[in-house]
Amino acid sequence: MSEWKNLDTLESFRELKSQTPVDLAEEMAGENGKKRVESYSVPMACGMTYNYAAKAVNDDILDNLKQLALEQDLPGKFKELYNGGVVNTGEKRLVLHHLTRSQLGDDVICDGVNKREFYKEQQQRIADFANKVHNGEIVNENGEKFTTVAQIGIGGSDLGPRAMYIALQNWAKKNGLMKMEAHFISNVDPDDASTVLSDIDVARTIFILVSKSGTTLETLTNMAFVEDALKKEGLDPSRHMIAVTSETSPLAKSDDFIEAFYMDDYIGGRYSSTSAVGGAVLSLAFGPDVFASFLDGAAQEDRTALETDPLKNPAMLDALIGVYERNVLGFPTTAILPYSQALSRFPAHLQQLDMESNGKSVNRFGEALSYKTGPVIFGEPGTNGQHSFYQLLHQGTNVIPLQFIAFKKSQLKNDVTIEGSTSQQKLLANVAAQIVAFACGKNDDNPNKSFEGRRPSSIIIADEVNPETLGALLSHYENKVMFQGFLWNVNSFDQEGVQLGKTLAKRVLAGDMDGALKAYSEALEI
Repeated sequence: MSEWKNLDTLESFRELKSQTPVDLAEEMAGENGKKRVESYSVPMACGMTYNYAAKAVNDDILDNLKQLALEQDLPGKFKELYNGGVVNTGEKRLVLHHLTRSQLGDDVICDGVNKREFYKEQQQRIADFANKVHNGEIVNENGEKFTTVAQIGIGGSDLGPRAMYIALQNWAKKNGLMKMEAHFISNVDPDDASTVLSDIDVARTIFILVSKSGTTLETLTNMAFVEDALKKEGLDPSRHMIAVTSETSPLAKSDDFIEAFYMDDYIGGRYSSTSAVGGAVLSLAFGPDVFASFLDGAAQEDRTALETDPLKNPAMLDALIGVYERNVLGFPTTAILPYSQALSRFPAHLQQLDMESNGKSVNRFGEALSYKTGPVIFGEPGTNGQHSFYQLLHQGTNVIPLQFIAFKKSQLKNDVTIEGSTSQQKLLANVAAQIVAFACGKNDDNPNKSFEGRRPSSIIIADEVNPETLGALLSHYENKVMFQGFLWNVNSFDQEGVQLGKTLAKRVLAGDMDGALKAYSEALEI
């Protein structure tokens, strides 16, 4: 078993802090910049590439980062995780989201169940169900085919699946694989559910209720909202709903659902897009074969995370550079910038994935940490972001590391040539220009037009957004977050920080309050 140590106890980390920082503007200038772009690159799965030429590292720092990964035994910790170690120490649970898509390591037997086979069985059940819906074997009470699917969930039951659906819907339409339109209800704000319900034909919609515990307040509230809408249409809600939940939840054997599909406590919400949480809605929307391709892309990228040389392992290297930026260079924030409209909600998913996982101030043993952990994550698709917050990125007082994501081809392949170049060429030209502008800057006699540069960035390059590349991209970030948690010696798989507010909200609704809580409740006329 691996030994879990705080980052600041590692000799390699102390050596890293003593390294002379890199002058990124100098490194990226002229012919040397060209050589860096060609050499500071690591292949990913599905023909993708992770390029870190514009990061403030050199060979000496990279060698130090390699020693840091090995001293903290990142390969060993990952092996312990996928072979069924109790890596989630806060909740004393296994962490098994890799088993929903990969064949890594040994079979994991827990609670008398082969978990690899359990997840496969649920995927097959979902595939069979989706095919029956598409074939008209499962219909509404009027004998009509379902044409729409709507997922009811919040947090990891919404952000990941929603981002994946949005990313693939144009690809599916272009390739004739769009089976059902999907909608998502998440916010307990009644306007959210009302807007979705007003946009769909309720009678021909199948609703997916996603709650692992079966007790999530927001989700059950929205379920009741939807049931009320169905009843007002004279419809039986139980003929329009399926559940994704745990086998022990009150939803599991309920007559309120056409069918229930299962997950377990070993799949965290933010890591659940490749489980039944994403599988049900994506299989209904695009077909089981598309979801299987998505899983295959994630599995291929998972296998790159097995590489024991940190400089050849894209997720591990990305994690190491991020820790260097956070704990040595002192940068508190990271921006994720996908130059693809298909990934418009991907940064929102990564906000939860990263900040809910590594936003911790105690280590795995509950001891206070003396160093910084997870950064603030934000992002927006380019080129929209360029006309929004890039001003601060270029000339603000904080240096914010950047991660670009770019695809060589557009999804719809529908383009025009204007002023000698296509829209896609213009999009990609902006990516290349921004990387160099952030790194090299520009001197000007007018201080208002002067750019210091030295803003570090990396880029993930792929051919196009499709199920395989999307799955690989998702896996890359999940594994990056995992490796950073290992480096910081935090538990990346619990989320106690979301519980306190929920508890106080229940007190407000029960009328059990005093002090400021009572005053705010009165001000809001609750």
